Amino acid sequence: MMFLVVTGMSGAGKSTVLNVLEDTGFFCIDNMPPELIPKFAELCSSSNTEVEKVAFGIDIRGRRFFAQLFQTLQEMKNSGFEVQILFMEAADAVLIKRFKETRRRHPLLDDTDEPQAITRTEQALALERQMLQELKKRANYVLDTTSINTWQLKEEIRKTFVEGQEFKSLMIHIVSFGFKHGIPMDSDMVYDVRFIPNPFYIPEMRELTGNDRAIQEYVMKWDVSKEFLDRVTQLVIFLIPHYIKEGKNQLVISIGCTGGKHRSVTMANMLSQTLKQKGHRVFLYHRDLEKDGRPTV
Repeated sequence: MMFLVVTGMSGAGKSTVLNVLEDTGFFCIDNMPPELIPKFAELCSSSNTEVEKVAFGIDIRGRRFFAQLFQTLQEMKNSGFEVQILFMEAADAVLIKRFKETRRRHPLLDDTDEPQAITRTEQALALERQMLQELKKRANYVLDTTSINTWQLKEEIRKTFVEGQEFKSLMIHIVSFGFKHGIPMDSDMVYDVRFIPNPFYIPEMRELTGNDRAIQEYVMKWDVSKEFLDRVTQLVIFLIPHYIKEGKNQLVISIGCTGGKHRSVTMANMLSQTLKQKGHRVFLYHRDLEKDGRPTV
């Protein structure tokens, strides 16, 4: 029998994960006091139940109960239960935005007038990260939802816990963009491909994008384009194991041309395809493809 603890930062997507797990056969319980988990595990493992996979949603909403989690998990492992931890993560800026959009308050916020009261979401997130630091270190899986949407999150959960695919701790996000619209703020690497000959100046190609075969063939027919893609691919592949070793969960590679329609889209597509073929978890996003109402440079 498998017991999965779904935990992590408030607003990182734990509820979505529990819903997906429940839809795929897990028996899910949210916000159960940790001290009750061993007793429930014993009940589930009895011969009178058909439950095979259980997921517990646990976070700092439990306040005083949360401190007992480590002891509880150790007791379960000592009793022979298979226990794994999925830790949900996201950047502070994204979490704050989600709280504002949903109009929900962080569970650590305090309405009192005490001098040390936590009254701002930024403060609550900082305290939460401190409280969860050790739990994150012990996690079997760390899933960063900063740059993925709900559909992508659901797919990741299905692949790992339903289809049994190997979990890759580093999520690689490849973003095409246009410099005239600004560089993506969460970029770890930024590549400028404006040195590649521009199909914008060919009338019959102007309205096409890097998702069209004609543009891809034009951009990639130049030796400089092929060499650039090869060198960037080699660098990224070299860096991946080092990032994983340092505990990095997300790598954002941004590739830009002038308007984010032709050259950057083509290169992002090519790099994404190559890394996927090598077995990496890759998410592709063309940020500026639809801006200005039509394809531009």
